[in-house]
Amino acid sequence: MRRAAALAVALATLAATTPAAADVEVRLRLPVRAKVDLEGRRSVTLAPFLVVSREGQSSERVRGSALDVQKEFERYLTKLVRRETDLRLVESGAVDYPTFDLELLASNRDFWRAVGERTQADLILAGSLDFDVQDKSGYRTEEYVSPFDGRTYFRQVLVEQTGFDFDIVLMVFDGRTGERLYFDNFKDFKQFEGERADPLRGMFENLAALESRILNVFTQKSVEAVRVLLTN
Repeated sequence: MRRAAALAVALATLAATTPAAADVEVRLRLPVRAKVDLEGRRSVTLAPFLVVSREGQSSERVRGSALDVQKEFERYLTKLVRRETDLRLVESGAVDYPTFDLELLASNRDFWRAVGERTQADLILAGSLDFDVQDKSGYRTEEYVSPFDGRTYFRQVLVEQTGFDFDIVLMVFDGRTGERLYFDNFKDFKQFEGERADPLRGMFENLAALESRILNVFTQKSVEAVRVLLTN
């Protein structure tokens, strides 16, 4: 019994002097490579993006507003490329598309090679835009307390809201070969109260939400990741 008691005391002492194993969270910033390989590519041209409505008809302006979607998006993309990349921006000039079918256009290497030869750009950025303004107004149930009897009632209240749905197809072509190097579809939806329902503001709220993904086409970015380390 004396030996058992002595062993118990020794084990207790050892446990007190040995640090316990613990999980430690470490936050790391990891690089994410650009979607397009920029090795040896120094210039890019922005071909006019095709603007379509929900019905599939070509439309440069949003229905019911004076917003020129193509112009505003081109202005935004130009600033983004100049501010965030080292690529030299080349004016594309007028582009006479042989078709407005995006799938056929994407596979037409001869056409994109001709655009590359004319502009002398290493990369060609093109695609389509679909910006839809939606009336999301409707009735919702809310509580209110009657000033007459102090009781709580429910009533239907009309809430005016507007939704902005932005659908961007973005493609990158090799200006030398006409080969499509990249394709992606970026989508975002925002909904605002009636007094904030400005199409231009809605469009740029959509773009702000998508900016990181659009930038990653041409630039390396970093993401934060959590790793757990076991320490003694």
